[in-house]
Amino acid sequence: MSDLKFQFAPRVSDDGKFSGYGAVFGNVDSHRDVIERGAFTKSLEAWRAKGRWPHMRLQHGSAGNVFRHDDLPIGRWLSLYEDRTGLWVEGQLLALETEQGKRLLSLMEGGVLDGLSIGFRPVKTRAGTGTVSRYLVEIDLREISLVDDPSNDLSRVAALSATDIAADKVRAAMAALREEAAKAAETPADRFGAALQRFKSELAKH
Repeated sequence: MSDLKFQFAPRVSDDGKFSGYGAVFGNVDSHRDVIERGAFTKSLEAWRAKGRWPHMRLQHGSAGNVFRHDDLPIGRWLSLYEDRTGLWVEGQLLALETEQGKRLLSLMEGGVLDGLSIGFRPVKTRAGTGTVSRYLVEIDLREISLVDDPSNDLSRVAALSATDIAADKVRAAMAALREEAAKAAETPADRFGAALQRFKSELAKH
């Protein structure tokens, strides 16, 4: 019997940008909650009035417990809006040059960190029946996290399209060309001046 092979479509660009659904309407989550369409309307309006979006966290942070993981935001949300399906989010990981940034990017690329989950305060609810505990009619959105196992299994980072991947490659190629052009434009005098400045800096240390 041949081994099963799973292929994961890329879910994050080289510069850390990604998108997906932070919440999905009409689906029962692991807490037996169902979010109704329009639940985020007032909260998103309030965030727009502030001129910023909620924090992007990893696994909802650690509530100040320093023996767990870093509570600092891991990136920023660039755009949030409701559509017919749920809360669509577009964000970007930051500090990609750090060990944590590299690790998060690698985990997302590998498809093992692809869940999204919201931290919120319920404003208006109504009682559910059967498998549904409650319906969330209005939500005060506090933060949105990248998680490995979202409460709502449909809340996921979306796979990048072929267009997204191509655009990312073009951006990387253009950056490389700009770097080469800058090196080519550098004159011997420029290089001598830079070397002299480094020499003076070293002398100042002693």
